[in-house]
Amino acid sequence: MAQQIHASEEQSRALAEESRETSWHKPSFAKELFLGRLTLDLIHPFPRPTPDEEARTEGFLAELRRFCEGVDGSRIEREARIPDEYVAGLAELGCFGMKISQEYGGLGLSQVAYNRALMLVASAHPSLGVLLSAHQSIGVPEPLKLAGTPEQRRAFLPRCARGAISAFLLTEPDVGSDPARLASTAVPVENGDAYELDGLKLWTTNGVVAELLVVMARVPRSEGHRGGISAFVVEANTPGITVERRNSFLGLKGIENGLTRLYKVRVPKENLIGREGDGLKIALTTLNAGRLAIPSMCAGAGKWALKIAREWSGARVQWGRPVGRHDAIAGKIGYIAATTFALEAVVELTGQMCDEDRNDIRIEAALAKLWSSEVACEIADELMQIRGGRGYETAASLAARGERMVPAEQLLRDLRINRIFEGSSEIMRLFVAREAVDAHLRVAGELADPKATLDTKARAAAKASGFYAKWLPQLVAGKGQLPTSYGEFGPLAHHLRYVERCSRKLARSTFYGMARWQGGLEKRQNFLGRLVDIGAELFAMSASCVRAQMYHTDGHPETDAAYELADVFCLQAKLRVDSLFAALWTHTDDADRQLTADVLDGRYTWLEKGVIDPSEGTGPWIAEWSPGPSVEQNLARRFLGADHPVV
Repeated sequence: MAQQIHASEEQSRALAEESRETSWHKPSFAKELFLGRLTLDLIHPFPRPTPDEEARTEGFLAELRRFCEGVDGSRIEREARIPDEYVAGLAELGCFGMKISQEYGGLGLSQVAYNRALMLVASAHPSLGVLLSAHQSIGVPEPLKLAGTPEQRRAFLPRCARGAISAFLLTEPDVGSDPARLASTAVPVENGDAYELDGLKLWTTNGVVAELLVVMARVPRSEGHRGGISAFVVEANTPGITVERRNSFLGLKGIENGLTRLYKVRVPKENLIGREGDGLKIALTTLNAGRLAIPSMCAGAGKWALKIAREWSGARVQWGRPVGRHDAIAGKIGYIAATTFALEAVVELTGQMCDEDRNDIRIEAALAKLWSSEVACEIADELMQIRGGRGYETAASLAARGERMVPAEQLLRDLRINRIFEGSSEIMRLFVAREAVDAHLRVAGELADPKATLDTKARAAAKASGFYAKWLPQLVAGKGQLPTSYGEFGPLAHHLRYVERCSRKLARSTFYGMARWQGGLEKRQNFLGRLVDIGAELFAMSASCVRAQMYHTDGHPETDAAYELADVFCLQAKLRVDSLFAALWTHTDDADRQLTADVLDGRYTWLEKGVIDPSEGTGPWIAEWSPGPSVEQNLARRFLGADHPVV
């Protein structure tokens, strides 16, 4: 029977709170947006790379493009594997060391360059983008960059740069977004000189082919050991590590994702990243920049979808006109075009903010991941609808009868996972909501704490009254009500005035929610989710306007086109924002909650009759597992040997 860690809701919340970054040493545009302040100076003028960095980026991307043009994505789709020669080619270009410093043999490229590279590679086949991003965004390089020792960096980063693929092992069969239940253990042995790891890890992206692993495991508290969930660099060929399964999925057919068992795996103490108990904090900090990989690939998907939609809608004629000239299809193409402009604006802005390191981007990165993964799926769905029956048909089937191989259905399948990867949309909304209300919790959190004493609540009330006496009046009026505000943005000025007004309305709505539900606000997840979705739209609107204005400032020949795209996107986003604001207070949440409770209690099982369930009796919802040696064949393989000569 599997070892299970039972954690209460309070314990799970406490671990999450302990692992989050609690300080704000740098400004945050998105944090201020949720507080009712449009601090446009943090993102305007639109930040950009230096001319030298831009030239270096373009040179690398030109080489990468030549390589990607020789990649046959249909082969990856057909064989459900990435061919070894493709991996070798990426290694030769230095793609596995894009974000690794030149000091350790990497290319030392910027986040912006990395984002653009992922966009390009993923357009050849998304599995290639996942291979590179799992290796560098959450694999060994980023945790070591943030918390590794000089010795760890010298030992592992040059190997990673040469193509020693890495993977990140956190999820377990019974543990997803609630790491408080993590069952894998790392027990100190040999008088503290090493740790012995035991556990089972699920959905280990790159885990089937990795040479190096970042493993999260629980160190028991004991004398000399503070314990807690900790991060380790582990050699994938260490005795006791077995890849028992290679998982297959709806999309991303080339992804090397598996089920990995660890049994009495010896790891030297030198391979502990940071301190014991810092594993989740390291993981969350890593994701601040790591989450930007998904928006990059989503933006690339939008670009491709726009190209296909434009070309097909001009070639396909129905009722005497190209289908793109019919309103029903024109609305879809307009959505794809405007949203793709906004996607790229968000990706470029957050990437450059990451490079400049002037701002705390934890909220911006989470918003970018959340929003881009949601709208990219909508873009893919609209493209399929535009293509009609051909959109639902596979590229191979189209080619078999002599038509252009357009993998529209593959795009839909491949993008869907992004709403789950690296924090599901639901978890992202809760994460952003927690950060967005941080200022309120700092001053008024104890008022809603049922365990707080009367004296504590009295002090908290005094503190809160001082904060709100200054803050609330600032939400009454602002620049968004002045018709001349943001005039330098020309035709887009009225959109920024709208963003400013909505920012204050968003802050007021947050305050009303706290006043109404107090400590129960955290359970109003739909309310919090709508607040976050409003913030995401306002962030995307801001990014789009600022990026279009950059075109104007630079005298770019496509300035008018950029203004047009930003304008239409903001018009579309306004409709969504207005709808979300209305849904804050007019909704069916209470009825849905009661109905769901009745469903779970079995009240409506009669409604399920009349069909068969093919999954019935095929196995448990979550497979049981027991600690111990593996009895399965080890499916681990290597794309490149440890002594691969690429430099």
